[in-house]
Amino acid sequence: MQKNKLKQLWATGKPALNGWCSVGNPFTAEIMAAQGYDSVTIDIQHGALDYGDVLPMLQAMKASGATLMARVPWRDPGYIMKALDAGAMGIICPMVNTRAEAEEFVSYMRYPPHGQRSFGPTRAAVAMPGYGVAANDEVLALAMIETADGVANLEEIAATPGLDGIYVGPADLTLGTQEGRLPPGFDRQEPEMIALIKRIADVCKANGIKACLHCGTPEYAAQAIGWGYDLTTVGGDSRLLAGAAGASVAAWRKLNNRDGGTGGDGGMY
Repeated sequence: MQKNKLKQLWATGKPALNGWCSVGNPFTAEIMAAQGYDSVTIDIQHGALDYGDVLPMLQAMKASGATLMARVPWRDPGYIMKALDAGAMGIICPMVNTRAEAEEFVSYMRYPPHGQRSFGPTRAAVAMPGYGVAANDEVLALAMIETADGVANLEEIAATPGLDGIYVGPADLTLGTQEGRLPPGFDRQEPEMIALIKRIADVCKANGIKACLHCGTPEYAAQAIGWGYDLTTVGGDSRLLAGAAGASVAAWRKLNNRDGGTGGDGGMY
């Protein structure tokens, strides 16, 4: 069956760039996947989409050759197995707090005897001829560490057999560990958060798994790779669209002496 290109890239010692899709639209997904990302993740958890959007988005992105993944809403076997059956080659699972939860997540990812995934790869078998039990060796199980409990159990979680990596979401990690002292957000600059982010990478390396980080800018992502991260996500479709549109509007207003925000002329444009 189809090999996981992320695994092949990592085998050469190179880091990966991941794209992020939060807009439930196949054309938007196709545009993202065509830009040269090593992998692209569909955000089912917080994205403006559902499974009815996921399937055509995976279809639209297949030609790009990127490794296609999904962040599921929760540690739920139905979501996880259905995303895999649709053709996702990696699953990011949020809010993993203990070794037991990590073991449960991993068990949903793989067919017996290595897990309890149910067999029925409806689209995956069509999109990837030969798809079957061999998928056990190709799909990626990435757990998110986002809470104080997750951090406290970090070493035990990272040592879970079958877990391929840890994916860090800085916003929830900050909320979960700083007890409201810091606002959520990407690209943390606080010494205590940088120390924690570095620690996660070190624990991943010590356990032979991959460290992945959600970033806001390419500059921060490059810094994170220097800390030992193997995959970085930079922005995402909704943020990139808003940023480019906002920059275009600001440039037009400056060039045409039209300072001010939306509604400056009664909202009529």
